[in-house]
Amino acid sequence: MEEKGNIWCCTRFESAYPGRLLAYEGMPGAFYVKGNLPDEERKTVAIVGARACSAYGAHQAYHFGKSLAEHGVQVISGLARGIDGKAHLGALDGGGKTFAVMGCGVDICYPAEHRRLYERMIREGGGVLSEFDNGTPPCGRNFPQRNRIISGLADLILVVEAKARSGSLITASYALEQGKTVYALPGRVGDALSEGCNRLIGDGAGIAYSVETILEELKISFGKQEDLQRKNKIRLASQEEMVYSCLGLYPKNIEEIVHEMPFSAREISGILLNLELKGLIEEPVKNYYARAGG
Repeated sequence: MEEKGNIWCCTRFESAYPGRLLAYEGMPGAFYVKGNLPDEERKTVAIVGARACSAYGAHQAYHFGKSLAEHGVQVISGLARGIDGKAHLGALDGGGKTFAVMGCGVDICYPAEHRRLYERMIREGGGVLSEFDNGTPPCGRNFPQRNRIISGLADLILVVEAKARSGSLITASYALEQGKTVYALPGRVGDALSEGCNRLIGDGAGIAYSVETILEELKISFGKQEDLQRKNKIRLASQEEMVYSCLGLYPKNIEEIVHEMPFSAREISGILLNLELKGLIEEPVKNYYARAGG
């Protein structure tokens, strides 16, 4: 095990090498790792999907990542924009560990705007890994190649939004070759971002209509709602808590919220976005907000 700074190299002849990958052909002989590798004894779900995702897709990726992490499931993805990033963020906010398989060297954060997420993943016990040497820049051919590792490390693969031609479908294909279970989030017929998921479901993938469905597949019991709420008590900054408290299960127009709150319209828009990304509120109609689960 060779170390260089806080980046270390693990070869397939060492005990630290992920045992889950040893069963498959074509896996790399060594990994570069920054942080940690996934715990082999814990359940792991890969959440993948479109980079240019919809607000709905972003919300669902965050929600699944957070809820799975709250039940002790590790989340793995590729740190890409869109679904990947939201899944990582959800897992961290759920108190879990999350891991990214990179299409570049682990010393490079790609995309650059995910620097804080990249650092937080490592700081909170997760890590990033790659088969590519340090300094290797991100290039198109590397990303489909790394997808076999994402699926290989996971017990189950969840696809959240994917076009008919998508890197996420490559991950799903690798997963099926490896004998892994694939689930997909159903979408509206005719939506480009739903074509890949709906096709997977048509071909026999599981339908991810709730977190409970995934937990049942993993043979993890879903805690009683009151216990879950007590364990994961909502922790909000004071401004977010004030805005959240003024909302109910019936949608309220943003103008009403601005009128009731001592903040500017711009500040409230930012707070509402944060609450929505955390899965706490919903926007069922444009500019109307309500608490999630109504």
